[in-house]
Amino acid sequence: MGEIRDFCERAWQGDLAETNVHPGQVIVGFEEFAPGLGFMSAFSNALVLDTADGLVFIDTSSFFYAEQFFEGVRAWSPKRVHTAVYTHGHVDHVFGLMRFEAEAQERGWPTTHVIAHEACPARFDRYRLTNGYNGVINARQFGFERPVFPKRYRYPDETVRTDRVLDVGGVRVELRHDRGETDDHLWAWLPERRAIYTGDLFIWASPNCGNPQKVQRYPREWAAGLRKMEALGAELLFPGHGPPIIGRERVSRALRDSAELLETICQQTLEMMNAGARLGDILHDVQIPAALLERPYLRPVYDDPRFIVRNLWRLYGGWYDGNPAHLLPARERDLAQTLAGLCGGAQVLAQHAESLCRQGQVELACELVEFAWQADADDGPVREIRAAIYRERAANETSLMAKAIFAAAARDCESSGD
Repeated sequence: MGEIRDFCERAWQGDLAETNVHPGQVIVGFEEFAPGLGFMSAFSNALVLDTADGLVFIDTSSFFYAEQFFEGVRAWSPKRVHTAVYTHGHVDHVFGLMRFEAEAQERGWPTTHVIAHEACPARFDRYRLTNGYNGVINARQFGFERPVFPKRYRYPDETVRTDRVLDVGGVRVELRHDRGETDDHLWAWLPERRAIYTGDLFIWASPNCGNPQKVQRYPREWAAGLRKMEALGAELLFPGHGPPIIGRERVSRALRDSAELLETICQQTLEMMNAGARLGDILHDVQIPAALLERPYLRPVYDDPRFIVRNLWRLYGGWYDGNPAHLLPARERDLAQTLAGLCGGAQVLAQHAESLCRQGQVELACELVEFAWQADADDGPVREIRAAIYRERAANETSLMAKAIFAAAARDCESSGD
């Protein structure tokens, strides 16, 4: 059994100790799963099909693993890359073609034909427009020392609106479109192989459908796409992140459980919205099934399923959260200084937050210490207490998203004291 296949079994059994399965914790390598079917495990994955007319890529991995991807593929096959499909335009899926296209130019081969959803070019345009912002949030989310985000993209040669059937060298690839983590998402069904390549519609973690720093996601459509996949009776599932799933029963269960998690969050949120509840109440009243989050492929290690509630509200209800004071609010600093003045000063407010944190009321502690810091960001003791509370908050969260934002808040206080 190869290293990646062994990882598949260990991941399914959930015996990876405290690391669990995480989209960012991967084995990097290329492995053949069947004759003519190669899989690149990285951040992110890619599937390679060997056909009579050349290779077909489903996703191309990221800039960080482009060299390993090239070397792995070339150790497996010398054929030119005929077609490449972007499941979506996220940068970790679309930067693995550079070496192959340089090679094609050197050898006089035809250029690779790149296919993506019709919304993908607009995504690339938006990334160029908001390059600085995306660099900042990626630095915060992944702990980079400085903002990093690409400015140039390989745009697709052909775009797909709904579905598209490819026949390359006698190999059939059925592309399907369902909105989910993105509006431009495609997934692939390989009927002869009984295999699905899901892209980021399955990532070995609670669906990345609420990311607080990214644009709109689509949980209802995502769940519907997972149900479509489940109905196909696939025997192999190749995800956008994490190891493949082998066996029809396992594939079905993983897809079914993922859809169920999204469906229950959607149902509860919409019921409360339709009853006139405020966003703040819905955030605390939606019940996330603990049994589903215990599945090794649904653990909230990347996104937090509670964030999905906010994304649903944004999608169906706009940005007004139901609190009239938030419609045209006072400046945060003015409110914070007023509250601090009523309490006896920013340090008093911060010390009360510290006491709440020791009592385990960390959510309230964060609210109060944020007011204290807004009231007097130059106060050394206030900065120290804020940093300590957010370090505590980060340590107690499970999702990378929450951990990263809370840790960044702690670092802001620590660096501002230098």
